[in-house]
Amino acid sequence: MTQTQLPPAPAGHPATVTVGVGALSFDDVVEVTRHDASVELGAAALDGIRASRAIIEGLADDALPHYGVSTGFGALATKHIPAAMRAQLQRSLIRSHAAGSGAEVEREVVRALMLLRLSTLATGRTGVRVETAQTYAAMLNAGITPVVHEFGSLGCSGDLAPLAHCALAAMGEGPVRTRDGELTEAATALRDHAIAPVELREKEGLALINGTDGMLGMLVLAITDLRMLLTTADITAAMSVEGLLGTDTVFAADLQALRPHPGQAASAGNLRALLRDSGIRASHDTDDCPRVQDAYSLRCSPQVAGGVRDTVDHAARVAGWELAAAVDNPVVTLDGRVESNGNFHGAPVAYVLDFLAIVAADLASISERRTDRFLDQGRSHGLAPFLADDPGVDSGHMIAQYTQAAIVSELKRLANPASVDSIPSSAMQEDHVSMGWSAARKLRRSVDGLTRVLAVELLTAARGIELRAPLTPAPATHAVIRTLRASTPGPGPDRFLAPEIEAAVRFVATGSARYAAEQVTGPLA
Repeated sequence: MTQTQLPPAPAGHPATVTVGVGALSFDDVVEVTRHDASVELGAAALDGIRASRAIIEGLADDALPHYGVSTGFGALATKHIPAAMRAQLQRSLIRSHAAGSGAEVEREVVRALMLLRLSTLATGRTGVRVETAQTYAAMLNAGITPVVHEFGSLGCSGDLAPLAHCALAAMGEGPVRTRDGELTEAATALRDHAIAPVELREKEGLALINGTDGMLGMLVLAITDLRMLLTTADITAAMSVEGLLGTDTVFAADLQALRPHPGQAASAGNLRALLRDSGIRASHDTDDCPRVQDAYSLRCSPQVAGGVRDTVDHAARVAGWELAAAVDNPVVTLDGRVESNGNFHGAPVAYVLDFLAIVAADLASISERRTDRFLDQGRSHGLAPFLADDPGVDSGHMIAQYTQAAIVSELKRLANPASVDSIPSSAMQEDHVSMGWSAARKLRRSVDGLTRVLAVELLTAARGIELRAPLTPAPATHAVIRTLRASTPGPGPDRFLAPEIEAAVRFVATGSARYAAEQVTGPLA
């Protein structure tokens, strides 16, 4: 599965993001990584960078060894490096650590790596020179994307290998891609944009690779996508409740308030808004309706989706704290000390990345269960088997549900946490690692899979609702179906279904389903 992409930023989004001493926002990260907003360093950031660099240069002349300034790294931290060899030390650090392997990482992830590393440099706590920070800003603005590979980070001492590939490109070495995707050498791309390659000085190599920027960037992007998908999941759930002749009575605000989880309340509120004035619901809202309770996949939708929402909100709080962090080792403190620390350990970020993979799998699971109910004549309350036009001749959505089931099964495997693993490295100096990068990589696959599962539910529920004619759906769900039908045809004999599923995936991934519903309901949670 590949990551589905969101649409270009609407007009009016900021053309430039200022990277200052404080934290970047989620919107800042999305604008730069996905919409190619340019970046600039704020005045206070430039002052802080100069001040901390002066401290590092003072230590460079000290006869005493200082880690990362006049010593080796990791297990070689006790080895003193003479002044004449320190530039070579920094170059060697980057070259040796740029040791990734596997497929190329997505452009938006690499841009997040560079942007978030630049944000840490801008705190003035790393000791780099202004020109080094400005090189990263210039590369982002030129659309130069270093080639970073799938494997190489253990998520401790930061995302070392991925960040080293970025630093290598800033040095004018290694492969990069241009804004239009062309593969070329870093030296060529820098020259074409009049960017001078960085000649690293004391401490700078460490400062460019000692951070959680890759896993954090992927966390921010995943949270952004999941928040949109959560609203879409309420839309598909509402359509399934409606198409399966379920009741919205259980979503009443007073019932939900008996269990005061904020995510549950938000999800139930969405369901009430989406199902308001449904002619299908009114058709069986009678005293002689034989159905007492809906299946859990319908009745308990806000409890499950609400729990996902609350988990995403927790992950967002962790991401916010990490965006405000200055992660490096050693670090220049506010009072001018240069101290070793353990802030590079990715555990806090890794945990929530794994949490999100778990809830993405469960949200997809309940979506698949609702889809399956449409296809079973014994549970669909009057619909044709598999929603087929001519059952027996046609198979309808039978195999679309197979696709859903295959994805859900994969999502359950991806929910196995990466952060419980640890493999010691660097001659046992780094004897416990977070595997946060691995957690982030699999979460991207989880988000993509959830998108596809929701798309199949939406496609199936739309067909089920249309087969209830002449009963009329709620205005909001009708708006979603009407907009969907601009790219996919309605019920009829069997046809090549994969393109329709992909059209529905785009409809979900771009936020079009949410937009269509909100034209009726107003903003949904």
